[in-house]
Amino acid sequence: MEVIIEHLGAVQFEIKSRQHTLISDQPAENKGYDEGMTPPELLLASLGSCAAYYAVDYLVRNKIAREGVKTRVTAEKVKGPFRVDNFKIEVEVPGDLTAEQLKGLEDAVHRCLIHNTLLQPPKIEVAIKVAVLA
Repeated sequence: MEVIIEHLGAVQFEIKSRQHTLISDQPAENKGYDEGMTPPELLLASLGSCAAYYAVDYLVRNKIAREGVKTRVTAEKVKGPFRVDNFKIEVEVPGDLTAEQLKGLEDAVHRCLIHNTLLQPPKIEVAIKVAVLA
């Protein structure tokens, strides 16, 4: 997996992966133009869309209606060190589910790759490269 991020100016960045492009920006109060999600919002989006994928996959495999599934992710900014913490994932499924189906759905959401990555702190290496200008 790979993403390439290029600075566009001010506090805007273009994020590319495969043939897809996103813009990350900051709100006006952070000297941005508010033309894209902030990096923490992208993190929540990643976690939420992953959880939603696994939830819908469970529903499809078990022939349960999936229309109208909605996922909401919240988190808080905390200090010591400054980070995002206290994540909460809420998956809303229309209709009635049995206790067994609810347990299966919750187990499926817990299989989310992003969820499991956050639960097991990943190794992160930083390499700074100085580009040679011609």
